[in-house]
Amino acid sequence: MKAPPYTTARVDVVRIPDGAVSDVVAVEEPLEIRIAGEPVAVTMRTPGHDEELALGFALSEGLRPRSAGPPDDLAANAIDLEATDFDRERLRRSFYTSSSCGVCGKGALEAVAVEAPHVRSDLQVDASLIATLPERLRAEQAAFTVTGGLHATGLFDAAGELLALREDVGRHNAMDKVIGRAFLDGRLPLDRAILCVSGRLSFELVQKAAVAGCPLLVAVGAPSSLAVELAGDRGITLCGFVRNGRVNVYTEPWRVVR
Repeated sequence: MKAPPYTTARVDVVRIPDGAVSDVVAVEEPLEIRIAGEPVAVTMRTPGHDEELALGFALSEGLRPRSAGPPDDLAANAIDLEATDFDRERLRRSFYTSSSCGVCGKGALEAVAVEAPHVRSDLQVDASLIATLPERLRAEQAAFTVTGGLHATGLFDAAGELLALREDVGRHNAMDKVIGRAFLDGRLPLDRAILCVSGRLSFELVQKAAVAGCPLLVAVGAPSSLAVELAGDRGITLCGFVRNGRVNVYTEPWRVVR
């Protein structure tokens, strides 16, 4: 398993007491997302799967993307979306609500409810299977193995088969890339699937899972208070601290079979 060359770079580092050596780090570069040629957002990301990232971003913001590709001017680090019913002012309000969610949780929850229906899925999964997902995710993280500096999101089916995995310096970007891939593969909504992330669970990650219609979100790390509140509000089963054979289920525990 080898990391794609565009995801890593070599830099000089002084290791004490060993001295000067060469090290491998994750690549971080800006990506300008455009709609019909008009810039709407810039995100810092690890290059690769930019079309998926733009599509996942658009879906998470309540847009209706049809496709994504290089811009007409072929500018580097830019991607152009084709999306219907694009309302710039509405998108600006969505960004404001997301950035303010720590101050006004009620407003953030209401904004998500508009774009993400309550997840209705009778999916149930054995706890023993859920407990294996972070390790299986880690085993496929090629770029993390050589850099130690990337987050990952994996999409698994109900039997635990890995359907897609993406790495990125931004945890939200990794999720967007996976959701964008699912969109391209015609898998949305993800009502019979599991999303697994390599770090902690934030409000934003639960929001993206809700928009994708995923009933089960798994993480190695801890959830935030608003992540738990949103998962309960949208009917998502939230599993945190999934490590060493243990699973903490914060919401909708009936989906986890013991």
